[in-house]
Amino acid sequence: MTLAARSPISDVVSFARASDHATATAGGTGDATQVTGQIIDRATYGYPQSATAVIEYKAVLAAAATLSYAYTIEHSDASDMSGAATLASATSTLQDTGGGGGTTQRGVLAIPLNLGPAKRYLRVKFTPDLSAGSVDTLENAAVLAFGN
Repeated sequence: MTLAARSPISDVVSFARASDHATATAGGTGDATQVTGQIIDRATYGYPQSATAVIEYKAVLAAAATLSYAYTIEHSDASDMSGAATLASATSTLQDTGGGGGTTQRGVLAIPLNLGPAKRYLRVKFTPDLSAGSVDTLENAAVLAFGN
């Protein structure tokens, strides 16, 4: 694909909300709990051949406390995701560490995806894990960015 010097990014990338906003508290609600995203129909986006799954977050972390993610990107021919197979996954990815005295960390986990072998429907599942026993908090959500 050749890009014109002044092509708007919307000509080459489409976005889909892949999950609702989710929160977690270390050692409590949402911590180490899987977030199951929405089912995305690739046909809506013209069957793109590439994508990046993006998990965006804002975490309040104690000094040296960490935020890690496990994730699974599923695909299926069925609109209800029955018979889903794994397209990409990781069991634990260290994403961020709290600075001295505790800090608010903001960032993204970007997961490149080859959609060539993917079936029609996609779903992002992710599990945030805060290492602290309490107090640390997290806000996060997932988006799929499709290459047009």
